[in-house]
Amino acid sequence: MSGRAEAHHRHRDVTGGWLRPSVFGAMDGLVSNFALIAGVAAGTANTRIIALGGAAGLAAGALSMAGGEYVSVASQRELAQAEIAVERRELASHPDDEREELAQTFVDRGVAPDLAAEVARQISLHPDQALEVHARNELGVAPGDLPSPVLAAVSSFLSFGVGALLPLLPYLLGAHDLLWSAGLSGVALFVAGAIVSVVTARSWWYSGLRQLLVGALAAAVTFTVGNFVGAAGL
Repeated sequence: MSGRAEAHHRHRDVTGGWLRPSVFGAMDGLVSNFALIAGVAAGTANTRIIALGGAAGLAAGALSMAGGEYVSVASQRELAQAEIAVERRELASHPDDEREELAQTFVDRGVAPDLAAEVARQISLHPDQALEVHARNELGVAPGDLPSPVLAAVSSFLSFGVGALLPLLPYLLGAHDLLWSAGLSGVALFVAGAIVSVVTARSWWYSGLRQLLVGALAAAVTFTVGNFVGAAGL
C-alpha cells in the first residue's frame, strides 16, 4: 500500500511557474521604489518632491523592466526558433542519421538498444512529434511552447508597478511621514517573502523575514545617502 502511495506522490513546481516572475517583479518594484523614496525623504521634507520622486521611480522602473524583459525574451525566442529551424532541416535532409541520434539518446538513458531503435523509429514516423522530441532533447525547448515577449513585458510592467506603488501610496493619500510608507512597505515585503515559500522548502516566516531584511537594508543605505546629500546641500 505504501509503495502504491509513493508511486503516485506529487512534486511541487520547482520552476516557480507564474509565481516566481510575478512575485520577483513586485518585490523588485517594492524594494527599489521604497529605497528611492527613503533616500529622497532623507534629503527633503517636501512631500510633493518625495511623491514626484516615487512616481518617477515607478514609471521609469516599470518601463525599464518591461523593455528589458521584452528584448530578453524576444532574443531568447528568436534564437530557439533559429535552432529549431536547423533541426527541422536536418530531420528532412538526414532522417536516418537523426533517427539513430534519437535512439542513442534513449540508450544513454538506460534503454536497451533494440527497444531504443524501435521507439526512435515510431517517433520518426510523425515529423511534428519527432521535431518536438529532438528539440526537447537537444535544445531543452518545445517548438509550440516558446515564451511570449509581449506577455513577459506586460507581466513585468504590471508586477513591478504594483510593487512600486505600495511605498508611494501613503504619500498619494496625504501622508507626511516616511513611517507610513515604511510600515506599509515592511508588511508588503514580509508578505511577498512568505508567498515565495510556496515554491521553496523554507518556512513562510523565514522567507518573509529574509525579504524584509533585504528591503530594509536597501532602504537604510539610500536613506543614509539621501541624508548626507541633504545635509551637504548638494
